[in-house]
Amino acid sequence: MKNIQIADITIGPNHKPFIIAEMSGNHNQSLERALEIVDAAAEAGAHALKLQTYTADTMTIKGAYTIKDQNSLWNGEELHTLYQKAYTPWEWHKPIFDRAKEKGMLAFSTPFDASAVDFLEELDVPAYKIASFENNDLPLIKKVAATGKPIIVSTGVATLSMIEDAVNTLRNNGCENFALLKCTSTYPATPENTNLVTIPHLSQMFDCITGLSDHTMGVGAAIASVALGARVIEKHFTLRRADGGVDSTFSIEPHELKSLVTESERAFLALGNIQYGVQKTEEKSLKFKRSIYIVEDIKAGEELNESNIKVIRPGDGLQPKYYEMLLGKTVNKDLEKGTPLSFESLL
Repeated sequence: MKNIQIADITIGPNHKPFIIAEMSGNHNQSLERALEIVDAAAEAGAHALKLQTYTADTMTIKGAYTIKDQNSLWNGEELHTLYQKAYTPWEWHKPIFDRAKEKGMLAFSTPFDASAVDFLEELDVPAYKIASFENNDLPLIKKVAATGKPIIVSTGVATLSMIEDAVNTLRNNGCENFALLKCTSTYPATPENTNLVTIPHLSQMFDCITGLSDHTMGVGAAIASVALGARVIEKHFTLRRADGGVDSTFSIEPHELKSLVTESERAFLALGNIQYGVQKTEEKSLKFKRSIYIVEDIKAGEELNESNIKVIRPGDGLQPKYYEMLLGKTVNKDLEKGTPLSFESLL
């Protein structure tokens, strides 16, 4: 499995997780707020900020569909109107990207049609994201692959066959520098429908870096994904959920993003290697293992019994596994209470 290189950041099995803060429509149509989101993401330690590049007209047409789902965050919204509220004006991209660069953070975007790819190429983005609802748009994937940039693909609402089509399109067009993200495209997602154990299977099936595009509340699922091989984690990000916005309900706030960055790295470091025995760092703790001690004064020639020996801490005596064998044995010298028992003390 090859690592992915995005600018100067290496993403791979032996590297800490790459954390992406997804701005989406959480700018609420304010460039000032968008730049505040960039600043907050950088301060929280995110490695990258991601936008979405589309207009309402490149996504759909007026009157095509109105959401009629009582459980949807966007119930009653006409799609074209919803995308008008959510889109990031294209003239904002450069100032947002420039601010991210100032803050030492990568910035890239999800294009939703060919014109968005052309626009993002003019800005020389370092990578691309393919959204779940576009992972079946093979012409779009082909065009993005032709840029030669690293590509991250979400796999929500896709059969294994659809994912295979997307991967084959990437590889057939010269792109091996890609990652697949497990994604559940419900908003918010629940822990029960997140199915993190898919992550290592994705990696095995397609021999690639994997990760998680996470729509659950909080950061628990994302941190757990690291143990299953996730090395890219994407979360929607806002300044304050209480401010509202099209994606605010399932977005994390700055303190949560900071926790995600810190705890995902801890989870990665904790994976380590298969290890048994006493580590060097544990050697001092051997003192506190249990062992067999004399717990009553006894004279030479007396037998050991359940009253005068006991398994206690510290670990300077014989190992507890010898306890039953020692009962009835005779000592060859006087032994005081508190003496660690050794074979040398026996007849």
